[in-house]
Amino acid sequence: MKTLAPIPSRASVGFGDDHVYKLRRALDRWFYFGMAWLVLLVVAYGFGRGLGERLLHRAEPLPWILHVHVLVFSAWVLLFLVQTGLVRRHALRLHRRLGLFGAGLGTVLPVLGVATALAMRQWHARQGPVHDAFLAISFNDMLTFAVAFGLALRWRRQPEFHRRLMLIATCALTVAAFARFPHALVPANTWYAYVDVLIGLGLLRDVIVEGRAHRVYAIGLPCVMAGQGLALYLAFAAPAGWLALLHAWLG
Repeated sequence: MKTLAPIPSRASVGFGDDHVYKLRRALDRWFYFGMAWLVLLVVAYGFGRGLGERLLHRAEPLPWILHVHVLVFSAWVLLFLVQTGLVRRHALRLHRRLGLFGAGLGTVLPVLGVATALAMRQWHARQGPVHDAFLAISFNDMLTFAVAFGLALRWRRQPEFHRRLMLIATCALTVAAFARFPHALVPANTWYAYVDVLIGLGLLRDVIVEGRAHRVYAIGLPCVMAGQGLALYLAFAAPAGWLALLHAWLG
């Protein structure tokens, strides 16, 4: 694997480039920890708006699995924040120990996500007509997380790959939060664009700090966008083949 060029020392840059040096140093030290906070704020704002009315105070109780879903997915976001903080503080031994818990939690997430989507589909069916084609959104989000997370585990001993893949996996979970933003901030059906911006910040960080986009972003972001495009097509166009496959699987 090609070794990344180190950030030049302050003495080696010209006076006019001093602000560039400071920016690169700040991004190198704080970017992933800052991104963890940004994801946390996105999730807190998206799901926090009207949480009591949507989740706790309803005429018909919501499925129990939704409450488990909220707890487990919230735990993942908090764990991501803690883990990036430990790396920034060079507490790598504790980071690896918590990584064992994270491996188990991340393995559960896609299964729980799909199970929750199916349970909510049944719940909504009792309220009125449901648009089954929209399951493509949930399935794509869980598949994106599972692939990125699985590769992050595969390359857990290669930090340059691991941390970027973990960021992609975590950003993939923010779709539902963006979907709950006010339309003035996130227009209808544009949620994936905001997810791509989050991932794109990682690519931009690499260009600024290291002079090039890491292959995880160069390959991963187009793949993520391709999956998003397919999911949106299946959800909104609802082709007959997709519906037939869904209904055969759902019985």
